Amino acid sequence: DIPPGVTIVIGPGTDVIAGEGKIVTAGGFDSHIHFICPQQIDDALMSGVTTLLGGGTGPSHGTFATTCTPGPWHIHSMLAAAEAFPMNLGFLGKGNASLALPLVEQVRAGAIG
Repeated sequence: DIPPGVTIVIGPGTDVIAGEGKIVTAGGFDSHIHFICPQQIDDALMSGVTTLLGGGTGPSHGTFATTCTPGPWHIHSMLAAAEAFPMNLGFLGKGNASLALPLVEQVRAGAIG
């Protein structure tokens, strides 16, 4: 039976996942974020976004709000700081190196792209 006002029906193509003892939420994915302040995480969570992907982790004003993370040390530092937040976070590496090694170092440090 379908209650009045319900327009979504669970059918044979629906995958049901048990949620007992878990916090289950639907979540959006924002793949273009400039990491400029921790308050962005609260704002994103309140609007249903659970995953943020972006850059802008540098120490100077020239690297704030960019889509580039300026090196392995900054990526590692951001990953360490990210542990404090209830959010899925991904940090982008800087992609304008003329040699492959600096890019490989950033990926090994934890950059996702």
